[in-house]
Amino acid sequence: MTKRIEDGPLDVLTISPEQVCFVVVKARELNAKDESSGTNDGSNASDDKVISVLEDRPGGAVEAELRGLVAALSSDEQIDLVTLTWLGRGDAAVDGWNELRAEARRAHNNGTASYLLGNPLLADHLEEGLSLLGFSCAEFEINRL
Repeated sequence: MTKRIEDGPLDVLTISPEQVCFVVVKARELNAKDESSGTNDGSNASDDKVISVLEDRPGGAVEAELRGLVAALSSDEQIDLVTLTWLGRGDAAVDGWNELRAEARRAHNNGTASYLLGNPLLADHLEEGLSLLGFSCAEFEINRL
């Protein structure tokens, strides 16, 4: 995918928009979880209406899946995720993509998953970043909450 912008061609987006949308879905699942209700671990799941499924517990399955997904991406794909996040939160306009991506490349390290998961608005920022590049997650057949 090459998109024309005012000052030249946009660097190639190395992560597919569909992959980004999958991250968006998983980030929304992660954010849908509530803080732990403090239910007694000895309680019966049927008695507490299986509320523990929607509780945020360290090392939960959704978080682990999202961390694994980000870790499995190439460095360039991780850099694109960070750049899309920054673009979506308004750090630059589309015509500043190349500079924003260069900054994300300079900042890249092994903590990308933790950095991204630490952003409670990750899903919104990624969707907005994609939208600014002319993509919509509605284009893809991804199961949503």
